[in-house]
Amino acid sequence: MTPKNSFSESDMKAFAPSEKVGIIATVTKDGLPHMSLLTSVMASTPTQLTVGEFCQGLSKAYMRQTGKIGFAILTLDKKLWRGKALWTHLKKEGREYEVYNQQPMFRYNTYFGINTVHYLDLKETTAGAPLPLASIIPSALLTKMAKSSAAKNHPERVLSFFGEALFNRLDSLSFLSYIDRDGFPVIIPVIQCQASDSSRLAFHPGAFSSEPSGLEPGMTVAVFGLTMQMEDVLVRGVFNGYDRYRGIKLGTLDVDWIYNSMPPNHGQIYPPVPLEAVVNF
Repeated sequence: MTPKNSFSESDMKAFAPSEKVGIIATVTKDGLPHMSLLTSVMASTPTQLTVGEFCQGLSKAYMRQTGKIGFAILTLDKKLWRGKALWTHLKKEGREYEVYNQQPMFRYNTYFGINTVHYLDLKETTAGAPLPLASIIPSALLTKMAKSSAAKNHPERVLSFFGEALFNRLDSLSFLSYIDRDGFPVIIPVIQCQASDSSRLAFHPGAFSSEPSGLEPGMTVAVFGLTMQMEDVLVRGVFNGYDRYRGIKLGTLDVDWIYNSMPPNHGQIYPPVPLEAVVNF
């Protein structure tokens, strides 16, 4: 699909509600992909995105450090936009700040509101298009048929039982990200992605089939899985490339890092982080 460099009026109207899936991919200080669910992403002008911040996670810090972000926006009518943008500045007041805090999700919330607005210049975007369910559903079924034969059988549990079950739910959503040659993170929907076991994810490349070809064996990639109940988990690891399992082509990812991005307690889950005693109260 040919990318555009601006949003249409209908695009901007589609992004306005907070009831949507907004995925923001950023680049860590080590040059690795990171993703978060940020439903506050909106288009304030045809060439500008904003993100409202109500709690501080890694994505906001990475936005400011490296500037380059990728985004995917999925609305309730299952239309998808994806693109790239460049972080420019933040503000703690102004028109966009007022717009965010007038939304019901934040206006009537006793515990938090939007405290900071991040501004990003749009570099490119796709036109909104329906999810290709006709290819996603067969890919998900083929993945389910072959994934067990792709299991790594790691000696220790990597994904928790919750994380493994989340990826294996047929109604969950997954997005994969890697760093493109221009330094921007790319987001590819891999809704068919499932867990072969607790240490490996697998997906049949039938949906968005022209895009996973940009992945190369040995790349570090991230996969963000979430449910419509806003449960989510972020994993990162090495992409192994494609191979055939039970005669079915699958791409696989060996998980070596897991992060909980759900508030109120963001943090690394795997490898386990040693507990530290609290000495200052």
